Amino acid sequence: QVQLVESGGGSVQAGGSLTLSCAASEVTYSRYCMGWFRQAPGKEREGVAVISLLGARTYYADSVKGRFTISRDNANNTLSLEMNSLKPEDTAMYYCAADKHLPCELSRVRSSDYWGQGTQVTVSA
Repeated sequence: QVQLVESGGGSVQAGGSLTLSCAASEVTYSRYCMGWFRQAPGKEREGVAVISLLGARTYYADSVKGRFTISRDNANNTLSLEMNSLKPEDTAMYYCAADKHLPCELSRVRSSDYWGQGTQVTVSA
């Protein structure tokens, strides 16, 4: 069982930046595809970003490409999502996710094996 704890959410104005962090309990962290998905009220889950086991490959939703950057630190079992040029449509609960299935694909992030409790991101116009 992988436990994931997100932090770093908050409220910002459009154009601002936030960095989300995720701490994982799993000692075999480097064996998991890691990613972020988000869900806004009344909307379906959306895969935002995914990163491969050793961090060599990253994939992003078109809606965030060029603005968000995902990274991982396997030595410390952590995952980050740097979010820049935030827009009101980025407002959602953001979840850190871990998945054993390979290859690491953005389409799988929203149905990952494990996810955390989420952290709220609110962007005002």
